[in-house]
Amino acid sequence: MAEASLRSAAPWRTFRWHKGQKHYSGTYWAATMQDHVIYESRLELARLLFADFDPSVRDIVAQPFLLKVVVEGRVRKHIPDYFLVTEHGPVVVDVKPRRRLEQPVVASTFEWTRRVVESRGWRYEVWSEPPETELENVRFLAGYRRDWLFSRELLQEVRRAALDGVTLRDAARCVPGCEEERVRAAIHHLLWKNELRVELTCPLRPSTVLRRSA
Repeated sequence: MAEASLRSAAPWRTFRWHKGQKHYSGTYWAATMQDHVIYESRLELARLLFADFDPSVRDIVAQPFLLKVVVEGRVRKHIPDYFLVTEHGPVVVDVKPRRRLEQPVVASTFEWTRRVVESRGWRYEVWSEPPETELENVRFLAGYRRDWLFSRELLQEVRRAALDGVTLRDAARCVPGCEEERVRAAIHHLLWKNELRVELTCPLRPSTVLRRSA
């Protein structure tokens, strides 16, 4: 199974809809892919947001393949949630609430999945609930992820401004003659693109200090 072929893989299964279902399915437009990526729970959507925000991620593939192995004489099957192509190598991701990780079936499935994935030299990740404040910040910045909504000229003006160590409140005034709302939106876009950065473990406020990415 070549990494290149997985980049264009269609999801192994389609959405399962039924009355009273407990999971939350949908599609998310990922800036990384310039296309929609599916998810089957709010927790999967949260992982998608973090993957889309991560500058090292090049491709995001949902439900990329079916694993089928024999474990202790029994055939086991599992479809991982995401396959990420990153600048550091492929990452196979399973998303599961933390409260379920101790369940024997879940723990066993993830154990043999890890062995199979790592045998290929790939990284395996089990992802659970992120810190709430960090998730809220990334979710907020995702609203500014669409490149075509921002003037290239304005973005260049903001990039040229001396913003390192400046608060968000003051940074919005960095382009004379331009509405602060537009400048603030451009700053949020550059935060999404990781050209600027802030401390994401604290709520974003006007007093939040900007830093330039290394």
